[in-house]
Amino acid sequence: MTEPRATYTHGHHESVLRSHRRRTAEDSAAYLLPHLKPGLTLLDIGCGPGTITVDLATRVTPGSVTAVERTTEALDLARAEAQRRNVSNVDFVTSDVHALDLADDTFDVVHAHQVLQHVADPVQALREMRRVCVPGGIVAVRDADYAGFIWYPRLAPLDRWLELYQRAARANGGEPDAGRRLLSWAQQAGFADITPTGSMWCFATDETRDWWGDMWADRILRSDLSRQLLDSGLATASELEEISAAWRAWAAAPDGWFAIPNGEILCRA
Repeated sequence: MTEPRATYTHGHHESVLRSHRRRTAEDSAAYLLPHLKPGLTLLDIGCGPGTITVDLATRVTPGSVTAVERTTEALDLARAEAQRRNVSNVDFVTSDVHALDLADDTFDVVHAHQVLQHVADPVQALREMRRVCVPGGIVAVRDADYAGFIWYPRLAPLDRWLELYQRAARANGGEPDAGRRLLSWAQQAGFADITPTGSMWCFATDETRDWWGDMWADRILRSDLSRQLLDSGLATASELEEISAAWRAWAAAPDGWFAIPNGEILCRA
C-alpha cells in the first residue's frame, strides 16, 4: 500500500534553518517540560536542525532521545547539532511518521513540533505516535495556526504573503491552520485523555523584529517556498520582491508587532 505523503513547504534553505535553529525546548516545548525527568526515553519526530532535540536530550539523560527525519540529509542537521554540543544520548533514524519503522510500546514520550501541519494524514501520524508510545506515556504535539497570525502595522503585501503561503502549503498536501485542529485530530486518532493548551511566539522588540523580518525577507525570495510560488504561477518575481521589501519595512517599524498562536496537546497513550 502506498503511504500518504506531502511535500515539506519550507525546505532547508539557510533562511529557513536560521529560523529553526533559534528554537529551544523552553520557547517551543514549555508545555511538555514539566513532564520530563532523567531516565525517560523520548522520540522526537521531525527533529529538523536538532536544537529542541538536544535540549530535550539534556533533560532526560541518562535516558535517551531518538531523532526522526524523512531523509538522511535532514537528519544530518540534527546530528551535527548534537556533535556541536557534545550530547551523546541521541540516536538518529530515518522514517516516515505515517508508518514509523519502530516497535510498539517503545518510548515514554513521543514529541512532534511543527510537524503535523506538513503531513498528508495527521490522524494516521498520531495513531503511529500512539502505537510507539508506552501505555500511560505521553504524546506531545505543538503546531502553529497561520490563519491566527497577527501583526502591526498592517501592510498589504504581508496579507498577500499569508495568502500565498497557505495556498502553497495546501497544494503540498499540508494544513497550515493545524493548531486549532490538534484536539480534533487526536480524538480521531483514538486518544481519550487529552490536555489541550495554547501558547504564542511574539516578535516585538528591536532584536526579534530584525531577526524575524530579515529572515522572511530572505526566505520569500530564496527558499523552496519562493521556487514553488514562481514555478506554479501563484506569484511573480516582482510580487515576491514587494513582499520582501514589506518584511523589511515591518522590521524597521518601531511599533512593529507579530504574534503566532500555537496549539498544543498532551495525550496519554
